[in-house]
Amino acid sequence: ACVCLKNKRVTNCRMENGRCTCEAIGSGVAVNCNTLTSKCLLMKAEVMGSKSGRREKPKDAFEDTDGLYDPECENNGTFKAKQCNGTTCWCVNTAGVRRTDKHDADLKCNHLVRTTWIIIEMKHAERDAPLNTESLKKFFTDTITSRYQLDGRFISSVLYENPYITIDLKQNSSDKSFGGVDIADVAYYFEKDVKGQSVFHNSAGLNVSIDNEEVKLEKTVVYYVDEIAPEFSMKSLTPGLIAVIVVIVIAIVAAIVVLVSSNKAAKQTYTSAIWEVTPHVFWTL
Repeated sequence: ACVCLKNKRVTNCRMENGRCTCEAIGSGVAVNCNTLTSKCLLMKAEVMGSKSGRREKPKDAFEDTDGLYDPECENNGTFKAKQCNGTTCWCVNTAGVRRTDKHDADLKCNHLVRTTWIIIEMKHAERDAPLNTESLKKFFTDTITSRYQLDGRFISSVLYENPYITIDLKQNSSDKSFGGVDIADVAYYFEKDVKGQSVFHNSAGLNVSIDNEEVKLEKTVVYYVDEIAPEFSMKSLTPGLIAVIVVIVIAIVAAIVVLVSSNKAAKQTYTSAIWEVTPHVFWTL
């Protein structure tokens, strides 16, 4: 038996040719413990863990309906282009993130679209003084290349705009060598580390220390950019965006009312017009 230091969501670990090899929980796919495990296999193992009750959820956890799901993985660990939950299906990118509206089982996803750019945005807690930019860049560059084994040429930039830290990871399909680490897997490991849900064996998470001073991160958001634009329709507008549209329409109506009221010479005529138009506008909303 052996310990898989880079993935604790495994079972049946054994030494083969001097290398620790285990099976991913939920899929049984063999994983090489000398490198990062694919995000698809990790997500599948996480779902199986939550179903069995083995994984303790953080007290402030909430459900992200487009986040964790039970994915279908190829034999090499990559996501299948089409993912389904019962009779509802959607297409995903190489990071396993939904890039189309949800449809019925007849949906066609011709191929797995490559995520070529991942943006990790973090916000640190309020400080008396900003962090040293060069020290910050060195910490995150060294962490990504050593802890997550990503070739440094795929770290496009590390930007600090107090209090925001932004890391750009860029990697085309032609850039990724066979057996090399994928930026989607790095982002997944990184996000889990920051949240204190590390996938690494016996690791509580990532300790962010800049110039020997611990830095507390308050928020981390990951954005994905694909080589082909996503295919979302107006039906998939979020409630927040719909609310913004409603506010804009109401503001326009209010502006008309103010304009009419200020025109005293034609007050009677315009007031009559407003009372005819306004009910229809609000009925439409």
